[in-house]
Amino acid sequence: MDFGDNPAEAAYRQRLREWLGQVLPGLGDRSDKRASLYRSAATRNWQRLLYDAGYIGQTWSREIGGQGLGPTFDFILNEECALARAPSLPTNVNYLGRSIATFGSSAQRDKFLQQTMSGDIHWCQGFSEPSGGSDLAGLRTRAVRDGDRYLVNGQKLWTSGAPDADWCFLLARTETGKPRHQSISVLLVDMRSPGIEPHNVRTTDGTEPTGSCFFDDVEVPAENLLGHPGQGWEIAMSALSYERGPADTGVLALVRRQVDELTAEAVAAGTIGDPRVQRALADAYVQSEVLRLSALRQLSLRAAGTPAGPEAQVAKLLWSATVQRIAHIGLEIAGGSGLIALGENALGRYFESRHASVFGGTAQIQRNLLAQRGLGLPRSDRRPRE
Repeated sequence: MDFGDNPAEAAYRQRLREWLGQVLPGLGDRSDKRASLYRSAATRNWQRLLYDAGYIGQTWSREIGGQGLGPTFDFILNEECALARAPSLPTNVNYLGRSIATFGSSAQRDKFLQQTMSGDIHWCQGFSEPSGGSDLAGLRTRAVRDGDRYLVNGQKLWTSGAPDADWCFLLARTETGKPRHQSISVLLVDMRSPGIEPHNVRTTDGTEPTGSCFFDDVEVPAENLLGHPGQGWEIAMSALSYERGPADTGVLALVRRQVDELTAEAVAAGTIGDPRVQRALADAYVQSEVLRLSALRQLSLRAAGTPAGPEAQVAKLLWSATVQRIAHIGLEIAGGSGLIALGENALGRYFESRHASVFGGTAQIQRNLLAQRGLGLPRSDRRPRE
């Protein structure tokens, strides 16, 4: 299989590189990971630049404001931005926007899609909860229909960007007397509504990349229901199938860059001749190459028109294992000097990598989904011994 660019893709890649070379110098310092990834003035400006240049929503259909390009173009965009050390691409636009485009009413598409692409609306994702962990179907946030509105009560965790978001893509239990997978709905919630209390959450690497959100009798118009009542699980799985693939995140270029940086650090430290360091670097390279080939296979399936399926779970497992392994290798190479302080060093990168097997669905959940839905294995009814 040929994973190289065709002429149209090569021309696109060249134009993108030239554009990045022109705009990135004007963005100033992009090294502060502690800054907001979601709604700082710089982030808004970056998304507007991408949108005005035609790089946001480019693979959406023309009917909803896109350009109708194939998925390889979003892959190239992610890859080139990562290689150029550009700011992070808007995180929720593609997969939440696709959900609104697929399941939303014409009024919802008109209201949200263009403003989501331009960055006038920023979203947070209200899926996970403290009590359920990654058991998404076990969520307890409830939305009770009351006339032409829903009343929402509950708490969400891992709601990245919640304090700065304009709207929340919220999963809540709305139906009674139905199996738990058939009783969940999606509500589009205005984050300025009374009764919403969002917070940032600090993680072990010293940053605040995620958040939590409390909902106390929050009124949501019934017209903000996405799809039909009880369709939330289907909508969530459709959205997550696009969130979990490394082809959509630029992680391939980031991982390869990290391997190159580890090699450079070993050279600078004078340990590149150590057989143990050489084996560790070889291990890191192999891990990154397996991830790359798996992601390209997933991308080729999408390019051929095959909807994202169980391979998304494989990609998420490989991605989280790879970034954690590479971060651990970096800590081994750095030795004692890597334990001095957090930040842009081996210890900071190690702590940052620990989140990878949790957000977007834990590794355990991914394996269950892959076994049951990908391989058709039966669900185990065994209980642990007392």
